[in-house]
Amino acid sequence: MSGRVGRIGDRRTFRELAESGHRVRVGPVTVVYLHRQTGPRVAYAVGRRVGSAVVRNKVRRRLREIVRRDADLLESGAYLVVAHPRAAEASFEELSSSLRRALRLVRKEVV
Repeated sequence: MSGRVGRIGDRRTFRELAESGHRVRVGPVTVVYLHRQTGPRVAYAVGRRVGSAVVRNKVRRRLREIVRRDADLLESGAYLVVAHPRAAEASFEELSSSLRRALRLVRKEVV
């Protein structure tokens, strides 16, 4: 795998993730996965309950960096990474550990 991770931007993929995606929650993050033949594509959902705009952007940047570093964990498909309010207080290491574990578990659930 090249390590390149794309973005999800089309409504159809979001709808399919909501309707038939496999969900795994670990600590402050949930990962929703939908198997596709295309390369890995990721979207992030960090709602207002997480905190102010500054806090939400910080959490989103952290999640993006974790996914960038662990791109080899991603198989082909669409991923939605959802941050819960506890993500705002989590350290980078906690967030990273939770997200990595969720990515591994969601793949096992599909197989």
